[in-house]
Amino acid sequence: MLKLKYLFENYGLAKEALENWEHDEDTLDRMLSQFRISSNAIYPFCQNGEVCFLRLSPLEEKMENNVFGEMEFIRYLLERGYPALKPIGTKTGELCLKLDTEWGQFYAAAFRKVDGVPVEDTELSHEIMREYGKTLGRLHSLSSHYAAKTKKWTHSEVLDWIMSVLSEYHAPEAAVSEQIAIKNELGRLPANRNTYGLVHYDFELDNVFYDKEKKACSVIDFDDGMYHWFALDLEQVFESLEDRLSGEALQSARNEFIEGYQEERPYTREMEEWLSLMRRFINLYGYARLIRCVAEKFADEPEWLTELRKKLERAILEKEARLLKP
Repeated sequence: MLKLKYLFENYGLAKEALENWEHDEDTLDRMLSQFRISSNAIYPFCQNGEVCFLRLSPLEEKMENNVFGEMEFIRYLLERGYPALKPIGTKTGELCLKLDTEWGQFYAAAFRKVDGVPVEDTELSHEIMREYGKTLGRLHSLSSHYAAKTKKWTHSEVLDWIMSVLSEYHAPEAAVSEQIAIKNELGRLPANRNTYGLVHYDFELDNVFYDKEKKACSVIDFDDGMYHWFALDLEQVFESLEDRLSGEALQSARNEFIEGYQEERPYTREMEEWLSLMRRFINLYGYARLIRCVAEKFADEPEWLTELRKKLERAILEKEARLLKP
């Protein structure tokens, strides 16, 4: 999540950024009002009647190689027929811009809306779960052969970033110890083409869309991708399913997902054994992002921000409680 100071709407910034893209002026105000902000600011707009999305990211919140590396990876996937969201070129052909504005510096990119609905809004049928798994398996298969020119950051660089955040914001010693332990344990895992590559990192139910007519999935939000073990994506999927299902329904969905994944690449015993370590990495990374997000205080905060801060601070305490468990 972005720092809280970036969670306010900014229609002036969005309109200035959209001057670089063809867009429909007659629907612009209505579309922009449907914005959402979390890890990025996302503003809907129309281009020739088609729904698209402008993504704005403060420069201080992103690494340049991650932003441009994402675009390179998406191009690679699309060229091979993978159902990733499609970036929209600017009037001069760029897929991503660095903007200097009166509100600061931002990365700007735009994407076309994908077909279908988020998997989380479906009945999570056997057919959908199998296609969901197959789509991740194909992503990992393509990633295993990907040679980047602009390389996104690695798990080791993410761990170094986590440690810098833990130090800057005076996190409990248990969090520091957990970072060291995770780094050591990951260092003992085999990292080769079969196990390690550029992962999506957020392949959850809300970032994969299912088109009922095509019986196929499309994938959005490659923003958080990193080089890591492929098991990381699998653990995030499984936890996402656990938030929706339980008992036999959960086990059935998990099995169907794995069956679909195995249509594209093996799901190995080692990957299953690594899932708990992947969860620890995800938890610690999420914890670091949260403490950084809420650290800055503001005078006269609006009610929605005060309530959001309370929610995030409760999440931090819950994560700290898990870290402090013996």
